[in-house]
Amino acid sequence: MKFSTILAIGALSLSLVAGGAFAQDKAAKQAEVLKVTQTAMDRFFKAKPELKAATQKAPGYAVFTTFGISFLVGGSGGHGVVHDNATKKNTFMKMGAGSVGFQISAAESDILIIFKTAAAMNDFANNGWNFGGGANVSAGADGKAAGGGRSGSVMGDAETFTLTKNGLTGDLLSIGSAKVWKDTDLN
Repeated sequence: MKFSTILAIGALSLSLVAGGAFAQDKAAKQAEVLKVTQTAMDRFFKAKPELKAATQKAPGYAVFTTFGISFLVGGSGGHGVVHDNATKKNTFMKMGAGSVGFQISAAESDILIIFKTAAAMNDFANNGWNFGGGANVSAGADGKAAGGGRSGSVMGDAETFTLTKNGLTGDLLSIGSAKVWKDTDLN
């Protein structure tokens, strides 16, 4: 056998093994995101039981767990999923945020977005969102929060809720934005 043929067979075998490992790794990462987001949903339902019925009646919802730190300048990021109630399909997403202002925090938070229309949900899943910040003061540990730690707001065709799980946040005045986009590695 020629050396080039052996090299080609070796490369093909290696790519098949690596592809299988990637598929297993992808499935494991998807399972981990789903596990974390289900835990977040359970915390929301415990804190505000009426959210369970609201998520079931809605066209769909998104849930994220984020981790962030800030001292004047801050950033956070996390993973989540958009769930379509009609098709039962999950779209895996990423979230990143940045801010500047009079703020200090180190916190882990859950974010729940309940979509009022299928169009809003599909737009969010396919195009992501950019949204800006405001002022907030909250503290939370073990799912208990004070101040703005559990909050809800309405943004067009969606209602959002935030639950500070662990950490402390203080935000007197800041400007920031967040971006959500499809996780191309997990979809």
